[in-house]
Amino acid sequence: MTAPNLFASATAVGHTSTVKPADTARNALVAAPSSGTTYKINQIIAANIDGSAAYNATVELRLADGTTYAALASTISVPPNASLIVSDKTTSFYLVDTGVSGEASTLWATSSTASKLVFTVSYDAITT
Repeated sequence: MTAPNLFASATAVGHTSTVKPADTARNALVAAPSSGTTYKINQIIAANIDGSAAYNATVELRLADGTTYAALASTISVPPNASLIVSDKTTSFYLVDTGVSGEASTLWATSSTASKLVFTVSYDAITT
């Protein structure tokens, strides 16, 4: 399967998703889109909601093969009561369905400590 033609899109719907990892494992921030849909990732923010200590944030892309991960941000320290902009509109990218070999399909977030970081992503779901 090939990536959808974005110029032939039928709909584009904006979404915002948040994850506050309750553990230190990878947590899906945005799951793989269905066939015929592409997600344009506009912004990713990691916010430290703790007022006394810094915690590490990691954001990764999982490729369509389901086993390969590529780091967008790796163990970056987020100060107390502060936010880290991992990606914004100037560095936007796409997620495609798992049938498109070699492409990014899922966005994952990891926190060094449970329940201390909140990850927020805004994205457009583009359907052809």
